Amino acid sequence: MTPYRPSLLSRRLLLAAISALVPLTGARAQQAPLAQRPALDPLPPSWSAAEVMDLWTGDAPNGPFQAQPAPADFPAVFFRNVERPTLRVFRPQTSNGCAVMVIPGGAYTFVVGTHEGTATAEALAALGYTAFVLIHRLPAEGWKAGWDVPLQDAQRALRLIRAHAGRLGYQADRVAVLGYSAGGHLAASLATAYGETVYAPRDEIDRQDARPSAVGLIYSVITLEIPHTNPQSALSLLGATPDPAVLQRRSPALHVTAETPPTFLVHALDDTAVPPENTLMMLSALRHAGVKAEAHLFQEGGHGFGLGPTNAPGGQWLALFNRWLSRVPEGGPNT
Repeated sequence: MTPYRPSLLSRRLLLAAISALVPLTGARAQQAPLAQRPALDPLPPSWSAAEVMDLWTGDAPNGPFQAQPAPADFPAVFFRNVERPTLRVFRPQTSNGCAVMVIPGGAYTFVVGTHEGTATAEALAALGYTAFVLIHRLPAEGWKAGWDVPLQDAQRALRLIRAHAGRLGYQADRVAVLGYSAGGHLAASLATAYGETVYAPRDEIDRQDARPSAVGLIYSVITLEIPHTNPQSALSLLGATPDPAVLQRRSPALHVTAETPPTFLVHALDDTAVPPENTLMMLSALRHAGVKAEAHLFQEGGHGFGLGPTNAPGGQWLALFNRWLSRVPEGGPNT
């Protein structure tokens, strides 16, 4: 993998996009030794070439959608105003029989299309996985009961992936989910609330099981409570004055059971946007429930590093995830 060399323009665009969402960009900017941060280059041709799968026939549930204003220079690679949630399909040259649904981050305020989306899907496809990038709806864009809306899309997307297993060449019982940051919160919510009825079934696709075979949580938001949550993620998902019952319902670590899928966790200990306590509390819940779990805590890396810098241990997590999946029979390829 060629080391990333960020352009000044790309870095300025990234900081401008997240300055209102993550209040610690100054700390991130000081991490010069690990300056191989993802670029805000345009989405590559593979994004446009990928098959697009609509999640819903007709209007998505909990409407109506209401577009929200965005700055004129807001990066196009960060998706907002998502009325039509979709999956983008990245197919491997030779399938290993497994699929992975990738859920990028964005504090439930946008969805990252670049390093946490396309680049991750391409890397997974190179390993033999059929990769799907989920561009889900955002809770504050007019939807009723917005705290259920991303989970509606995640459940429907997992079922859709299973329904297309025969056509796309992987096993329906080997569909993992990989989520970053707020996308990790959504992945953890799917892992613990796959059986929660959050929308009325529409068709045969909704007969499919929404439980992932395995889950990867990368610098994920787990708690929605101060002091360890990411404030923007909590605000975007729950609103300024959340109902305590809804807050508890959308706190994945409180709902881990023995039926929660095997889980792989990654966090940098110097992450100040989403503190590592999020991963630690999820790991504790998984261990208490007897769920297979593996965690990697890296000394440095900050937040939002995607596949990770090639000049540090944090850049090795995808290889570790691939090896872990091969040891989780229900989640990964046969080895």
